[in-house]
Amino acid sequence: MPEAKPVAKKAPKGKEAAKPAPKEAPPEEAPAEPPKEAPPEDQSPTVEEPTGIFLKKPDSVSVENGKDVVIVAKVNGKELPEKPTIKWFKGKWLELGSKSGARFSFKESHDSASNVYTMELHIGKVVVGDRGNYRLEVKAKDFCDSCAFNIDVEVPRQDASGQGLESFKRSGEGKSEDAGELDFSSLLKKREVVEEEKKKKKDDDDLGIPPEIWELLKGAKKSEYERIAFQYGITDLRGMLKRLKKAKVEVKKSSAFTKKLDPAYQVDRGNKIKLVVEISDPDLPLKWYKNGQEIKPSSKYVFENVGKKRILTINKCTLADDAAYEVAVKDEKCFTELFVKEPPVLIVKPLEDQQVFVGDRVEMSVEVSEDGAQVMWMKDGVELTREDSFKARYRFKKDGKRHILIYSDVTLEDGGHYQVMTNGGQCEAELIVEEKQLEVLQDIADLTVKASEQAVFKCEVSDEKVTGKWYKNGVEVRPSKRITISHVGRFHKLVIDDVRPEDEGDYTFVPDGYALSLSAKLNFLEIKVEYVPKQEPPKIHLDCSGKTSENSIVVVAGNKLRLDVSITGEPRPVATWLKGDEVFTATEGRIRIENQTDISSFVIESADRADEGRYTIKVTNPVGEDVASIFVRVVDVPDPPEAVRVTSVGEDWAILVWEPPKYDGGQPVTGYLLERKKKGSQRWMKLNFEVFTETTYESTKMIEGVLYEMRVFAVNAIGVSQPSMNTKPFMPIAPTSEPLHLTVEDVTDTTTTLKWRPPDRIGAGGIDGYLVEYCLEGSEDWVPANTEPIERCGFTVKNLPTGAKILFRVVAVNIAGRSEPASLFQPVTIREIVQQPKIRLPRHLRQTYILKVGEHINLGGAPLDPNRVHVRTSDFDTVFFVRQAARSDSGEYELTVQIENMKDTATIRIRVVEKAGPAENVMVKEVWGTNALVEWQPPKDNGNSEITGYFVQKADKKTMEWFTVYEHSRHTSCTVPDLIVGNEYYFRVFSENICGLSDSPGVSKNTARILKTGITYKPLEYKEHDFRTPPKFLTPLPDRVVVAGYAAALNCAVRGHPKPKVVWMKNQMEIREDPKFLITNYQGILTLNIRRPSPFDAGTYSCRAVNELGEALAECKLEVRVPQ
Repeated sequence: MPEAKPVAKKAPKGKEAAKPAPKEAPPEEAPAEPPKEAPPEDQSPTVEEPTGIFLKKPDSVSVENGKDVVIVAKVNGKELPEKPTIKWFKGKWLELGSKSGARFSFKESHDSASNVYTMELHIGKVVVGDRGNYRLEVKAKDFCDSCAFNIDVEVPRQDASGQGLESFKRSGEGKSEDAGELDFSSLLKKREVVEEEKKKKKDDDDLGIPPEIWELLKGAKKSEYERIAFQYGITDLRGMLKRLKKAKVEVKKSSAFTKKLDPAYQVDRGNKIKLVVEISDPDLPLKWYKNGQEIKPSSKYVFENVGKKRILTINKCTLADDAAYEVAVKDEKCFTELFVKEPPVLIVKPLEDQQVFVGDRVEMSVEVSEDGAQVMWMKDGVELTREDSFKARYRFKKDGKRHILIYSDVTLEDGGHYQVMTNGGQCEAELIVEEKQLEVLQDIADLTVKASEQAVFKCEVSDEKVTGKWYKNGVEVRPSKRITISHVGRFHKLVIDDVRPEDEGDYTFVPDGYALSLSAKLNFLEIKVEYVPKQEPPKIHLDCSGKTSENSIVVVAGNKLRLDVSITGEPRPVATWLKGDEVFTATEGRIRIENQTDISSFVIESADRADEGRYTIKVTNPVGEDVASIFVRVVDVPDPPEAVRVTSVGEDWAILVWEPPKYDGGQPVTGYLLERKKKGSQRWMKLNFEVFTETTYESTKMIEGVLYEMRVFAVNAIGVSQPSMNTKPFMPIAPTSEPLHLTVEDVTDTTTTLKWRPPDRIGAGGIDGYLVEYCLEGSEDWVPANTEPIERCGFTVKNLPTGAKILFRVVAVNIAGRSEPASLFQPVTIREIVQQPKIRLPRHLRQTYILKVGEHINLGGAPLDPNRVHVRTSDFDTVFFVRQAARSDSGEYELTVQIENMKDTATIRIRVVEKAGPAENVMVKEVWGTNALVEWQPPKDNGNSEITGYFVQKADKKTMEWFTVYEHSRHTSCTVPDLIVGNEYYFRVFSENICGLSDSPGVSKNTARILKTGITYKPLEYKEHDFRTPPKFLTPLPDRVVVAGYAAALNCAVRGHPKPKVVWMKNQMEIREDPKFLITNYQGILTLNIRRPSPFDAGTYSCRAVNELGEALAECKLEVRVPQ
């Protein structure tokens, strides 16, 4: 493959002249084969010095049409923080990749020894459309660099050059190449034809402009020619206009579009733009695309249909909308490009000159017209960047439209000429930094002191950081037991205790680094003083901090109380503390006295209510005495509320009342807190979170039939009291519904027998019995037929008037009261009905009646043992009652009813059951691995009922805590899995029948010990599959438009193994531990949550996933809209 020769970039017009022309014909004795072309001087390769990270930049090349070309570049890996990402572009934004076609291939290699990356771009069989400007972009983490190059495609001229040389040949056939004469006649014959073709070729030359650019120029307006030429690097404007004038624009008729999009549109940022096309058939489906992605209707993109016109309106255009747009109807498309023009950033408030001192904090601020605008700071003509801010001790700050340059500790080197530049203006200011002058704010004063007194030399200077030294008569003073040197802020002190005659002299303070000194003289004065004892009556100086009234102190119960009372007097007075007649003398314990030189302290540790009262301190000395009193008030939480009780209940509610506490803790009770729990539970549930001020409370949302307990707390300003006594257990219940199917079973001349069915809804309160009432027809006075509730669903009303018409009704009664009545719809006439005797057994007695030992038996029948049973027989029923059933009561019972020669018999089968005995012979039969086989035998006593299952538990021998392994197991053996290696286990088995679990279990006599086995695992030899994959984004990051102040989230999905490391970036800067951003990674679903975004948060966000096999990058643009 021939190598492409590099050429220097030049105007398209010069390309024709730059191509080599064939040399003149050689002399006759020279060989006839054409000589090789020599490249002219103006086409020698341009050598550029490597800059930045590029060791070798891509060369601009010129290649013949149909040939292959290779572009090579080299990058210095030492300048990069990680492996770079390589992208090749053609023109402004067209990225070359796998979708560019099979003619384009890419190759990357890395030399680890020299740490050099080599990139190659291969283009096979170059066509004229490949001509143009190209760009190579290299990215590595936060670093980015790029370089441009040009590819020129030459079309071979066979008629003008090659064919001309072929015509220039020797005459004579059948001779060698060196024989014969040169045939000039054939060359002269074709000269005229060649000249005409040269002229035609010159007219048809495309000036080095690709065909797609000519198509764009042909469809553009004349006013757009200059912009398109500038965009695609066309410098020969006159030649371009001349070619366009001669060209015949052939408009291709479209079957779908009657009016296409303009070639390009331009709009200012923040404004809206309308893209309009006109289609031939209004019923044709139409789709809009942006950079190849379909546009969906939203508040940003508005679709309109006006007749055959289709309009796309883009509201509030941003830089993210600067892209290529296309509209597709069936298989036809038309394209356009939208350019978003950013308005110039103006300087609203310029920089101001400042004059500061060394060490001061300096803020230089400028205000611009746009939020988030980019500004450039310069100092003395050199740009200030964030990368250099760490070395130069400055930092940048953005506050809306204000941009601030901050020096925390300015130095002399920071002074200079500062300049701020934007795309719409600039401003300048001068920063002058001067050295601070040390000022003496307080000079040293001369001192005259007596023996044993203290001498203090003190001075104050303007700078608190200045240090210095003290001198006496020119000799430096060193600290000692009597001499103390201190420096606090701006003050410098020299203190001499117990002054002596030798301390007399001149003292000087010299600040370090300043030509300055402060001097003073110390004079020693000797005075003889005769001592006269001083006498002063005692005095109490009382200070009641935090008092509520005069000499009154409030203390919270449980806290420490300390009363410090200053006393004076000569000689030193004696202090005595009293509470009433009680005198306190103890110096240790909960209540104690602590005496110091001028202070007497009264201390109470953990004060309680009994400590409240008036305390008196009395001080005396030979001169006199003084007395003062202090009232100590102890406040505490209140006592618990009293008489807490439930007065009434309903289906799911209860009324709770209580009495206020007797003792309110010294502070008024502000309210109450209530709690409720189920009986037997230890978990109390709060009923109110705000204090409840009344003493009556209705608790709702309770479960009917469940026992509850409640308690109350009292609250005051100090805190919450202890809980009250729990209420008696109560149950929310409600009356039952009315009985069902009330009917008349029998009527005689004085009695009526009724029967009915239990209510449909009984509730948790159950049924205590039924009451039967009747009244004569036409009357409203209901007469009770029974005073005590009956349990049976049937009753015979006696002593009724013969021939009367009577109405009956039945009500169910439980602890909650009477239910709604069940009434007969028609009155019953009382008259005699003759009927043969018949026994009617209840449904539950028609089959074997099963009950537990100890329960009572209540049924109709004849007794076998009159000592254990009771029988109550009436004219129409009989009751057979055993108060405590025993196993011996099981069997068949026969009931016989006889009237004269009429007889009826019924048989009742009863089985009395109880809990079964424990399982027998529980044994551990086998142990393997972490499993154990446990077997047992059924219990000897099954409780007169079938064994329904077994309940198996295990326990570690160390802890003997039992854990359930199996429930309702019907087999007499089981395998217990998942036992812990090294532990030893016991097992026990409960028997289960209709009455429940047995009272005692059967415990295994032996144990199961899980031993560690010495088995060695020999894995099979096989080639492991490599599951590693480089990172790949399954779902890209879409561009987003959010509203300022509302949380936003950017989502994407990535796959890769090993799990890739994910880094989020904003404008190529990594997002680190910023509380404004929350980054989550749930099984490859990546989410970046932005808390209350502002316009400052707008920009380009990217997500990079990296593992050992490679990396992937997803980007999107985020626009933050401020609501109007």
